[in-house]
Amino acid sequence: MAESERFRLFIAVTLPEEVKAQIEAAQAELRRALPGPGVRWTRREQFHLTLMFLGDVDVARVQPLEEAIRAACRGFSALPLRAERVGFFPDLRYPRVVWAGVQDQAGQLLRLQQAVDAVTRDFTTEQKEERFSGHITLARIKAIKRPEAEALRQAAAGMAERLFGQWTAGEVELMRSVLSPQGAGHTSLAATALTH
Repeated sequence: MAESERFRLFIAVTLPEEVKAQIEAAQAELRRALPGPGVRWTRREQFHLTLMFLGDVDVARVQPLEEAIRAACRGFSALPLRAERVGFFPDLRYPRVVWAGVQDQAGQLLRLQQAVDAVTRDFTTEQKEERFSGHITLARIKAIKRPEAEALRQAAAGMAERLFGQWTAGEVELMRSVLSPQGAGHTSLAATALTH
C-alpha cells in the first residue's frame, strides 16, 4: 500500500486567536525557565484541544469517519470553554508534557469526547486514553534535570490561577497532521457544527 493512501488524523476543537495569544505569552515565560535543547515547544498555530488522536487512517475511510463524527456531535450545542492554568503530565517531578487546561462548567466537553471516542474506535489502532483531560500541549520534554524541573515548577506556580481566555466552541474538526523536520503541520479536512 502506498504511503499517500493513509492520513495521520486527529479530532479537535480549535482556539480563537486571542486565546492562543495569551497561551503563547505564558509559554514564553516558561521557555525562559527551561531554555535547554531537551524541550520541543508547540508552535502557536498548533495550539488546539485534541478530543481524539486517531493516527494513520486509510484515505478511503475518511468519508465514513466524517459521517461518524457528525453522528457523535448530534445533540450537542456549542460549548462555552475556558483555558486556564498550567499543568504537567505525568507530574512535576518528571514532567514529559507541559499543558494549559481547558474546561467547561457543564461537563459537556467530557460527554462530547466520550461520544467521539465511541464512534471512532473502529477507525484507529491507537491506545485509548485512560482518562480524558482537556488540555492544550505547550511543550514535550525529552530530557530534564532536577534544577530545570525546579525552575519550571517555580515559573508554573505563578500560572496556577491564570485564565488564558473564554470562548464558545461551535464546531469539532477532523484534522490532518503532516510531519516534517520543522514539526507537524495541521489542516482541517472537515468541520462539524455543534448546533443542538
